Amino acid sequence: MIAGEVNELTIENGAPAKDDIVSIFTRRTATPRRVALIGGFAPRKCGIATFTTDIFEQLTRYHPNIGLDVWAVDDPAAPLSYERTRGTIRADRPEDYIGAAEAMNAEGVDAVWLQHEYGIFSGESGEMILELVDRVAAPLIVTLHTVLMHPSDRQRSILDRLVGRASRVMVMSRQARDTLIEHYGASPERVAVIAHGAPDRPFGREEEFKARMGLAGRRVLMTFGLLGPGKGLETMIAALPAIVAEHSDVVYRIVGATHPNLVAVEGEAYRERLQALADELGVADHVMWDNRFLETPDLLDQLEACDIYVTPYPNLQQSTSGTLSYAVALGKAVVATPYVHAVELHDDGVGVLVEPQSPPALASAINELLSDPALLAATRERAYAVGRTTIWPRFADAGAALIESVVARATSGTRLLDIAPGFDAVLAMSDSTGIYQHAIGVVPDRRHGYCIDDNARALMLTNVAARAHPEHAKRLAVTYASFVQHAWNPDRRAFRNFMAFDRTWCEDVGSEDSNGRTLWALGETAIKAPDSDIREWARGCFDDVLTSFDRIDSPRAVAFAMLGCCARLKGEPDHAGALALLERGGMLLCHLLASGRRPDWAWFEAVLAYDNPRLPQALLEAGMYLERAEWITAGIETLDWIAQRQVSATGNFRPVGSEGFGQAYDQLPFDQQPLEPWAAIDASAAAHAATGDRRWLAHARLAYAWFFGANDRGTVLADLASGRCRDGLMPHGANRNCGAESILAFHLAHYALAALERSGKESPREIDVRGDRFGPGTRSVAENLAHP
Repeated sequence: MIAGEVNELTIENGAPAKDDIVSIFTRRTATPRRVALIGGFAPRKCGIATFTTDIFEQLTRYHPNIGLDVWAVDDPAAPLSYERTRGTIRADRPEDYIGAAEAMNAEGVDAVWLQHEYGIFSGESGEMILELVDRVAAPLIVTLHTVLMHPSDRQRSILDRLVGRASRVMVMSRQARDTLIEHYGASPERVAVIAHGAPDRPFGREEEFKARMGLAGRRVLMTFGLLGPGKGLETMIAALPAIVAEHSDVVYRIVGATHPNLVAVEGEAYRERLQALADELGVADHVMWDNRFLETPDLLDQLEACDIYVTPYPNLQQSTSGTLSYAVALGKAVVATPYVHAVELHDDGVGVLVEPQSPPALASAINELLSDPALLAATRERAYAVGRTTIWPRFADAGAALIESVVARATSGTRLLDIAPGFDAVLAMSDSTGIYQHAIGVVPDRRHGYCIDDNARALMLTNVAARAHPEHAKRLAVTYASFVQHAWNPDRRAFRNFMAFDRTWCEDVGSEDSNGRTLWALGETAIKAPDSDIREWARGCFDDVLTSFDRIDSPRAVAFAMLGCCARLKGEPDHAGALALLERGGMLLCHLLASGRRPDWAWFEAVLAYDNPRLPQALLEAGMYLERAEWITAGIETLDWIAQRQVSATGNFRPVGSEGFGQAYDQLPFDQQPLEPWAAIDASAAAHAATGDRRWLAHARLAYAWFFGANDRGTVLADLASGRCRDGLMPHGANRNCGAESILAFHLAHYALAALERSGKESPREIDVRGDRFGPGTRSVAENLAHP
């Protein structure tokens, strides 16, 4: 099995499980964390802004070791100035989302915590947030404030993307969690329920606060929030005549400003319609209006003065209500329609549920509570008890635990560079035909058959693994060579690539890249194979197919072919065909570099893809062989450029992600694949040979450490004992499959680094993979590798 997976954290009933609290807050309290917090923020007046501000204030208060960089999402219709923030994201500006993500990556935050509600981001259903989500490299936490049972197609696709990219998803109700799992396919272990936080105030001070507000002797009902049709206030006003008929001392307090979006459309017309309704029903004297957006202390004072808190929402998909959480925490009886949050609180006995949009049902429930003081008192006491589990210290503990559960940490264990990876994984993926392409988990998947790409790499592995695994390498070399030989299509003068499990070819000609990679393997085998007969076969095959490469001009195919020619020339320095291809390839790469260069883009193309360091490596090796100083200079410059783009702000290797392949002048952090660190090691070896600069040795070690947890998720991908390697690093951790490409890239990376260490006159040494990146007195795996 692959060792060293980061354990998930259990969060129960809104708080971390007891054992997790002990683990986190006794052993890690002093560990500093830096988190980018994204959402609306004060002074913006909306529920998301209030919640984001609460997270900032409560975590700062109770967990000062967590530094929060707030990125405030600003409403373009009502722009504001913000304090205590790292930056502002204008909701309608894609460049702001991209710039914020780039800043988070550059600053090396430990996690990104996004507050998501469709309406606060621009684009269809708030789709612009994906510009940021797709680019952040740190583990992503997403708080979903709305989980729709019946979303639109675009809402569904956005939520699917968010759930797919998040390391953890936080919701505030059990029903929201169930919906995510059952209807959106979310992994249960990645969905945490943390109840909305609430203040901690003494119980039973209604009369004191009523007196302060001139409400002494009154029965006080209350609804709070930004006014709009979604609050159901019409229903409550319509219920008042029946309530006042039994309890003439009742007053209904409607506290809150009209929603700014509604004011922009119709001014105060909605509030005026409600006031007209109260007049028409003869209860205007029993309705009190407080047209303000209250700061939290004022809101809590208002809540303390009420007896029953009423939320007659018509939208039953409302997953959470911050003011309802506040009311319960202060020990208020609740009368509500059966929306999600209210239903779960009702299960705990804190109030009464009523039919939506039914004034008689509302009036009946409220009258029953007001007419039975003992029932009202018992309901309030139960509410206060439930509220103890959600008060801010408990919420802050759960939030800190959630952050800690996703922070990337190098896992425990020691790896030795002079211990060769086991060959079990290679053997399991191989049969008498060749090496399979893919696996499901660790089990070979025969449905996808074989490809020459992987068999060429496997042939290269037998050249360098022969000393560590002589019997297996010798036998498998013949198998892989036979596959390569059979793949050649003499009629088309090209190699085929894909073969089905039944040994039928799926095509007549493979891609240029697969052909270039095969020539590279032949060149390497011609000089490195321990079996002289295999070397002779490789030389003959190389020479036979070489002329067909005159027409190949794909940059990576050319680079692969050039590397094969460099190897072939080591055995036959005057090989005319290899020299000609080397000359043509070097000229082509230099021409591409001149054409593609921009002030901030020192690269051969406008895009990045896989095996990026192979292009500078080819220029370096060709430049050294042909004594072309300008090629060496270009190779070092471009390798330095791509190396910088593939190291995170925290010093870990961060391969260009496959999701960004083909995007002009851009790169995305996921999915990260093992080909890239292997290519970085090989290219670093070429740069070290050309310059003697030891920083390339350090960069190669950094790339190798990626396999063992020095990466954006602290996830170990490779296992020396079995020789397995996961297929890559995804936003929420490792791809559990172990296909041929990944296994071979890991093995070849190991042997490449071992050879580089020897060439650098350093004996193979222990690589320590342990400790926290920021732990006092410890060094990261990357630091241990770079600074022996």
